[in-house]
Amino acid sequence: MGHGPVKTDPAIERFNTMREQAYLNFRWTRRTIRTGILGFIVVPAAVYYIADKYEMRWDFSGRLKGEPLTIDSNKS
Repeated sequence: MGHGPVKTDPAIERFNTMREQAYLNFRWTRRTIRTGILGFIVVPAAVYYIADKYEMRWDFSGRLKGEPLTIDSNKS
C-alpha cells in the first residue's frame, strides 16, 4: 500500500506506530524518575554553576600573541 513503486516494510510501520503511541504506555518508574531528575535538574544546574563560576575569566578580544587570555583581577 505504498505510494508509487515504493514497498512498505511492515516492521518499519510497526516501529513507527509504536513510536507515535509511546506516551500511551509510559509509566513512572525509578529509572524514568532518575532520568528526569538528572536531565531536567542536575545537568542544567551543573551547566549554570560552571557558566557562573567561569564567567569573565577569559578575554579573547584585543589580545596580542604571547599575552595570556586570563584576566588578572588584581590589576586595575
